[in-house]
Amino acid sequence: MQSSNPVLNRLGQAARQGRSQVQPPSFGGPTGYGYPQSGYATPQPPAATRAMSIDDVVVRTVALLAVTGIFGAGAWALLPDTGAVTGIALFGSLIAGLVLGLVISFMQVTNPAVIIPYAALQGVLLGLVSRWYEHAFNGIVIQAVIGTFGIFAIMAVLYKLQILRATPRFTKMVIGALVGVVVLSLANFIFYLFGLNLGLRDYGTEGKVGWLPIVFSLVIIVVAALTFVLDFDAVEQGVRGGLPEKYAWYCAFGILVGLIFLYWEILRMLSYLRR
Repeated sequence: MQSSNPVLNRLGQAARQGRSQVQPPSFGGPTGYGYPQSGYATPQPPAATRAMSIDDVVVRTVALLAVTGIFGAGAWALLPDTGAVTGIALFGSLIAGLVLGLVISFMQVTNPAVIIPYAALQGVLLGLVSRWYEHAFNGIVIQAVIGTFGIFAIMAVLYKLQILRATPRFTKMVIGALVGVVVLSLANFIFYLFGLNLGLRDYGTEGKVGWLPIVFSLVIIVVAALTFVLDFDAVEQGVRGGLPEKYAWYCAFGILVGLIFLYWEILRMLSYLRR
């Protein structure tokens, strides 16, 4: 199975290896037609692995979103606004979530025992930071949530109607744009730590915001939205290619990462506009 999505190509290789391990063995016999020789026990083929379906990905995505929401609501309601416990929870979830996300991505982890804790850590981080934004800009969190799922639904419709397709050229453009905005954001933050600012980001909560951070944030939102086309294509090709059911967790993880990335940027954009 070949795909314009590099992640799916790696998944396809792993899936072929997994399927090769569950193929029933050929039973040798005196006539060569699969009958066991007399006096020998009949070998039992291992249980076949069920192929992944669209419903599997949907159910697991909803489950991960539920875990993220529950832990986010818990962190928002139970942890104090300030203090050592909140600080540990904030930076601990940030670092642990980043490390766990990289491990899942590069090792193509399909174990829910690893992916579900990632969703929980992201929920804690989302809950604490979202509460901070809500205190600064009343009502901004629900607006960001509606905007995130609204854009996701629009991209799903555009993909379903085949208005947007993950062609090789489209994939290269989206991945290139994604790498570009991430590198620029990181560079801007590094300069900011040393007392400089490239002007692409505004890290405060007061005062008016110039046009450059707003435009840059809008570009990131567009890029984040377009990455869902690659996710939908990966899932669709995975189903057609017969990926084992366990890969539904990995696909759900990819969609969750995209939704969180989009939510953060919409939240930032709304804070700019409210200022």
